[in-house]
Amino acid sequence: MGARSSRRRSLPSGVLIQDQRNVPSRAAPSEPRKRPLTRRNALPHRSPGSAAGRSACYAEVVRDPYEVLGVDRSANQSEIRSAFRRLAAEHHPDKNPGDPGAQARFTAINAAYQILHDEEKRRAYDRFGPAVFERAGGGADFVDLGAFGLDGLFGDLLGAFGIRTGDRGDIRERVSLTFEESVLGCSKELSYQRFDTCGRCSGGGGEPGSRSETCRACGGRGRVRFQQGVLPLPIERACSACRGIGSIPTLACSECSGRGLTKSSRTLEVSLPAGIEDGATRVVEGAGSRTRSDRPPGDLEISVRVEAHPFFSREGDDIVCAVPITFAVATLGGEIEVPSLKGKLKVRVPPSTQPGSTLRIKGKGAPHRYRSGNGDQLVRVGVEIPTHLSDRARALIEDLGRELGEDVQPQQRTFVEKLKDLLG
Repeated sequence: MGARSSRRRSLPSGVLIQDQRNVPSRAAPSEPRKRPLTRRNALPHRSPGSAAGRSACYAEVVRDPYEVLGVDRSANQSEIRSAFRRLAAEHHPDKNPGDPGAQARFTAINAAYQILHDEEKRRAYDRFGPAVFERAGGGADFVDLGAFGLDGLFGDLLGAFGIRTGDRGDIRERVSLTFEESVLGCSKELSYQRFDTCGRCSGGGGEPGSRSETCRACGGRGRVRFQQGVLPLPIERACSACRGIGSIPTLACSECSGRGLTKSSRTLEVSLPAGIEDGATRVVEGAGSRTRSDRPPGDLEISVRVEAHPFFSREGDDIVCAVPITFAVATLGGEIEVPSLKGKLKVRVPPSTQPGSTLRIKGKGAPHRYRSGNGDQLVRVGVEIPTHLSDRARALIEDLGRELGEDVQPQQRTFVEKLKDLLG
């Protein structure tokens, strides 16, 4: 057929759209203005019996969900939910009984919300665009996951649609540190179990010297096709029967029972940097298990647990300790010794120090992780009140109280003043 010029056609819903089949394409703006779905920019109406009408959620062409809901790409879930409820109420078919295009608009609004309210699907759309949700309309008849690096690029994407790509071999272990080790840094030996290539069959799965026959599951291709979830195309992946080799040994290896992998113990020395905190993780690449003999091993993720210290605690990179001082030192001031992780330190106590005050010793805390220098050591002061007084000591304190009068209790006076103001 000859080329057709651009023309306008009337839809059953009264919406006009432009036929773009032979109109030269124009470059899309870098950040198009988001417009919520209306009768003027709605999708064409499809009858329930059509191919698009049978789609459970996504149309043949998936519109930009941000544009459909009229929200920005940085919109939070509250904004997305509010836009969806407003548009769904406006375009619901029950509220538009004489509008045959209402169903198409309502379906598009629902499809957009299904993408954006699910964080994993939203990330998939932001990364790969609408193609991951559109139904097949021509071109290739399957997707070869191996060609795209399933375990790397598409593993998370398919997981968002409920398609399990298998264990990647990552191992999680926990290591315990003392408070001193977490602040000063240390090396720890970690022993754990992992799966690695069988030493007897070198990962082939067959007894040495045995022959192999063609895999019946994949016909020797080493790959099989399947379709699952909402993806529009059949998916091709490695055959699980022959583990992607295409052949199966007639006599399985006596050590690994044909799996090509055996479980073994490994001891690894892990270096933990100074200043590491409780709950931090360290990843050792390639120290995990193999899921197949022809694949690289996964990673080892080490979670750090720091044991509580009887005297010290941490607030970020600052080390905190509580030190009692006498009434005389708190009143008159003086110099005291305080413990630290590297020995004793001297700190000056200013006169009239109140209980609960914090004294700061610069640079004596934990090392900063992402910049040079150290945090501080914070000394929280507690004032000890004597419990056993001699007659002379009691008389001296009574004389002191009379001498100071109300000034001996400035905090109590402030409290009494506040109480009087409250009671009128």
